[in-house]
Amino acid sequence: MTHLMLLLITLLLPLLANTGQNQMVFAKGKNNNSNVREACSVTRYQNLCIHTLSHFSNTAGTSPSKWARAGVSVTITEVKNVQAYLTKLKKNKRMMKGRNRAALSDCVECFADALDELHRSLGVLRRLSKKTFSTQMGDLNTWISAALTDEDTCIDGFEGKTERQIKLLQNRVQNVSYITSNALALVNKLATTGLGSITDP
Repeated sequence: MTHLMLLLITLLLPLLANTGQNQMVFAKGKNNNSNVREACSVTRYQNLCIHTLSHFSNTAGTSPSKWARAGVSVTITEVKNVQAYLTKLKKNKRMMKGRNRAALSDCVECFADALDELHRSLGVLRRLSKKTFSTQMGDLNTWISAALTDEDTCIDGFEGKTERQIKLLQNRVQNVSYITSNALALVNKLATTGLGSITDP
């Protein structure tokens, strides 16, 4: 009887240990998921925010400054992707002609400006200071809003067009404008959170 009990305990202990580990992993994942949901609660496009920023949950935690930086970083990546797509379209002279081609050239310029403004924004977010926090927040709002305007201007250039390629272009640009809008909301959250959320370098 004693040998049987020892055998059962030997067999069950690893199973119980694994169950405990699984519960810890699940709980950890749940906490991480709540971090990104909480951060994205201030954005207009929350599902998109959660989808694009979920992998920052561990590093950003509950820090408004880190979430703002993550939002701008992701936006830069997406703007670069669309910029490459627009440049590729521009090189194909048979793809778009006349007014559409002129609008496409304007789009390429708009995205170059947006990328510049976003890079400047990320630079500020990497060196936040309590001494200049208010000025920095003002600059960030101005630059990210300008990037958003650049993206909207690109879409406006194709207003009323129904060609399949134009619709695809509009959808891609609109999607990146939503991501930019979310980044702006995360920066504004940082601004309202105030100086206590950061530490001087």
